[in-house]
Amino acid sequence: MNNRTPASGPRGWLTVDEICRELHISRSTFNTWRAKGRGPRCLKLPNGALRIRRVDLDRWLETLEEAH
Repeated sequence: MNNRTPASGPRGWLTVDEICRELHISRSTFNTWRAKGRGPRCLKLPNGALRIRRVDLDRWLETLEEAH
C-alpha cells in the first residue's frame, strides 16, 4: 500500500508542509537538510515559497535506501 499523499497542485508539485507531513518530520528538520544540501531538489517561487516536484521527492527517497 502506498501511504504517500497524491501529487497536489499543477504538475505534481508539493509544498514543504505536505512533505513534512508525509515524512513525519518537522519543518526545522527539512530546513536543516536543505541548508546542508541533503534534501530533495526544490524550486523557489518569486514569493520565496518552496515547491518540490513529486518525482524529485521520490528520486531523492530512492537515494536514501540502503542495499541489503
